[in-house]
Amino acid sequence: MEQIYVFDTTLRDGEQVPGCQLNTIEKIQVAKALELLGVDVIEAGFPVSSPGDFNSVVEISKAVTWPVICALTRAVEKDIEVAAESLKHAKRKRIHTGIGTSDMHIKHKFNSNREKIIERAVKAVKFARRFVDDVEFYAEDAGRTDNEYLARMVQAVVNAGATVINIPDTTGYCFPHQYGAKIKYLIDHVDLKEAILSTHCHQDLGMATANTLTGVLNGARQVEVTVNGIGERAGNTSLEEVVMALKSHKELGFETNINTTKIHSTSRLVSGLMNMPVQPNKAIVGRNAFAHSSGIHQDGVLKNTDTYEIIDPKEVGIDDNAIVLTARSGRAALKNRLSLLGVELDNGKLDDVYQKFLALADRKKDIKDDDVLALAGIESRLNRIKIDYLQVTCGVGLRHVASIGLNIAGEHFEASATGNGPVDAAIKAVKKIISREMVIQEFLIQAINRGSDDVGKVHMQVAHNGMLYYGFSANTDIVSASVEAFIDAVNKFVE
Repeated sequence: MEQIYVFDTTLRDGEQVPGCQLNTIEKIQVAKALELLGVDVIEAGFPVSSPGDFNSVVEISKAVTWPVICALTRAVEKDIEVAAESLKHAKRKRIHTGIGTSDMHIKHKFNSNREKIIERAVKAVKFARRFVDDVEFYAEDAGRTDNEYLARMVQAVVNAGATVINIPDTTGYCFPHQYGAKIKYLIDHVDLKEAILSTHCHQDLGMATANTLTGVLNGARQVEVTVNGIGERAGNTSLEEVVMALKSHKELGFETNINTTKIHSTSRLVSGLMNMPVQPNKAIVGRNAFAHSSGIHQDGVLKNTDTYEIIDPKEVGIDDNAIVLTARSGRAALKNRLSLLGVELDNGKLDDVYQKFLALADRKKDIKDDDVLALAGIESRLNRIKIDYLQVTCGVGLRHVASIGLNIAGEHFEASATGNGPVDAAIKAVKKIISREMVIQEFLIQAINRGSDDVGKVHMQVAHNGMLYYGFSANTDIVSASVEAFIDAVNKFVE
C-alpha cells in the first residue's frame, strides 16, 4: 500500500470562515483532536497576520507531539522569519511559502512578469531553508496556470530546496479531468527528486473531493483538507470524504494514517467550537449519512447492511445506522422498530398496525417511538418523564440559575443548578434528578422563520451506554425547547 499524507488546514484555511474564529485554547483543543485522528501535518496558522495567530502557532507547537506543525507565509522574508520564530518549539516543523502563478495573479495582483515571479519564489524557498529542512511551496491559482509555465516554476523551487509542492485549485475552477491532467503533466515533465506533489482544492463548483482524488490517482501524494470541508467561500476539500473514499477503494492501493473511528467525534468538536452546523445530508458525518427512510432500502439494510451501506458506521465512530420511519417505510422497518421497543407481533396484527401506521405517516412528518407503541395498542413508556415547571434566572452580571420540577411516572421531583448559560443550567438541573451517565453529542437550533418571536426547533443527540438517542422539540422559548428535546431523548432509554 502506498502512503498518502494528510495535511489538515482546518486551523488556517478552515478558520477563515466569517464567524468561525477560535481562540488559542480552542485551537489547541482542535489540534490535539487532529493528532488523535492521525493527520500527518497540521497547518496551525499564518503567524505574520496577527499576534493572535502567531501565539496560536507557538502554543500548538508546544502542545502537539507527533504531527508536523506548519506555518503559512507569503514569499516575503519578514513573513518567513516570523513563521520560523513561531515554530521554534515544534518537534517537527514546516514552513509553507508561495506566490500566485497564474497570469491573472501575475498581472493584476503583482504587476509583474513570469520570470520575476519565478525569481521571487526561488528566493523565498531558499530563505525558508535557512530555518527548516521541510519547506512546502504553494503555486497559488495553479488551477488557472498554464502547465508549461507551472512546470518551470515547480522545477525551479524543487531545485531551490522545496520538499513538497502544493498545486492549489484556489478558485475551485478545474474539472477533475483537468486537475488530474495538470498533476500528471508535472509528474511527467519535472524532476521532483525527493519532493512530492500536494493537492489543495476548493469547493466553489462542488468538485473539491473529486479533484483531490483525481490528483492522487495521477501522482499527488499529499492531500490538503479540512474537517467537515469547512473553509472560506464554499469550503475546502473534506478530510472525511477523501479518507473514506481511499479506504473504501482498497483496490487503488493507497492508505493513510487516519484513525477513522475518530472522524465523527472530531467532526462534532470542530462543528461545535466553530458554531458551524454540519448539514444533515453531508457525506460521512451528516446526521442522515447512515439514515434510511425508503422502505426498499430499509428492508435491504435490515437483512444485510451491505445492500445499501458501503461504509460501516462504526468505521467512522458512529454506533449504528438509523432506520427513519416515514410513509415510505415498509413492514420490515416497522417490525424492527417494534422489536427494539420490546414488542413482538404476529403477522396478522403487524398488518393491522402497519395500515394504521401508513395513515398516520401521511399526516405526521415525524413518527416517534411513542406513536408506534400507541398504534400497537401499548401504553407508551416513552413519556415517563414530563416537565411540571421550569424557571430560569439569567442576565448580564447575574448567575444563570435554573429550577425544574419533573413528573416521573407519577412521582414529583425538584432540583436547581447553576451553569454556563440558561440552557446549561437547566440541563444540569435535570441531570441532578435523573442520575444517569448522559452526554450531549449534538445540539442543533434552527429557526423556522425569522424574528424575535419565532419558533425555534431543537435537535439533540444524547449518548448513553454506548448508544445514541435523538430528541426534538419546538418552542418559542429556546430554553424550554432545549430541555424538552433533552427529555425527549432521555425518555427513550429511561425505564
